[in-house]
Amino acid sequence: MTFSEKPFTLVAELTYRCPLHCPYCSNPLTIGDAHYKDELSTEDWTRVFREARALGVMQLGLTGGEPMARRDIVELTAAARSAGLYSTLVTAALSFTRARAEALRDAGLDHVQVSLQDSRAEESDRMAGTRSFERKLEAARLARELGFPLTLNFVMHRQNLDRIEEILALSEEIGAERVELANTQYYGWAMPNRAALMPTREQLERAERVVEEFRQRLGSRMEILYVLPDYYEDLPKTCSGGWGRHAIVVAPSGDAMPCHAATVIPGLEFDNVRERSLEWIWEESGAFNAFRGTGWMKEPCASCPLGRQEVDYGGCRCQAMLLTGDPTNADPVCRLSPHHDMLVEAREHDSAGNGDTPLVYRTLRPDGVPGRR
Repeated sequence: MTFSEKPFTLVAELTYRCPLHCPYCSNPLTIGDAHYKDELSTEDWTRVFREARALGVMQLGLTGGEPMARRDIVELTAAARSAGLYSTLVTAALSFTRARAEALRDAGLDHVQVSLQDSRAEESDRMAGTRSFERKLEAARLARELGFPLTLNFVMHRQNLDRIEEILALSEEIGAERVELANTQYYGWAMPNRAALMPTREQLERAERVVEEFRQRLGSRMEILYVLPDYYEDLPKTCSGGWGRHAIVVAPSGDAMPCHAATVIPGLEFDNVRERSLEWIWEESGAFNAFRGTGWMKEPCASCPLGRQEVDYGGCRCQAMLLTGDPTNADPVCRLSPHHDMLVEAREHDSAGNGDTPLVYRTLRPDGVPGRR
């Protein structure tokens, strides 16, 4: 089988090691497994970058975990520049010191994205599971001082949405060129934390008004991306632009996946870049071809009365798996899905809580058992 479209983005999950313990982390719950600790070497990643560019990839996300936990991060950045890729470092920024930041700039890093948890130190540190807020602010300001284009990313949820004005004001003060306000999507560590994180409809509606006010005032000075949680939609988004259509995710172990959450789908076997070329994986891999196109669809997707088969491609396969137990079901976000009521009931139940549900923090314990704090 040969797939005619070519990928645009490579997401390089360099490591799952991270100094933070965010309870909405998108990394799999099994990050402590020995499989993920056997990380690709510098040489492996360098080859993958070259193969990605030859395949048509233009954009590279250096992410994790915390990509700066890799001692070879500067060398990997240089390899990305040599391969002709536009590179973004997605970082918690605790080790984004001046010396390392200057080395990354000199190696050819194109863009920095710093993750922040909140606008206030106490709340940000509580959500991150460690004291980090002030160091993050220093790193973000350093990135601007050194001339990097800067994106600030805030994962939004019930416990910080009421401070969205402060979050945007802080972003403006730092001088970010782009702000991503991404409401929590319930994969990875966010799923066991759904009852603690699910916002109310009133919070979301107010947040949208605040975002629009800032957009009107700031214009092109700061791009603001605001993403609603799927649970409050009634039509699904495309899964990473469509399953296996635009992006490749490579885990620290070298497993190549169509999206970062694909490991939740039982029965999928992920080919490894140590054993197969990226081109072969893109075109021939069973995992990448599993939900491409529309041939796999069953009702109501197969004869969608809204004609969205090639618009959203059935929505998110991982969400269908997590909520219905079958990845071939229609994404329950869709109002036409026979499982839509299940999603609505979960949303209403979880958003009605009083906010004191204990958080399950991300952990690297080898048994994969999360910790409560």
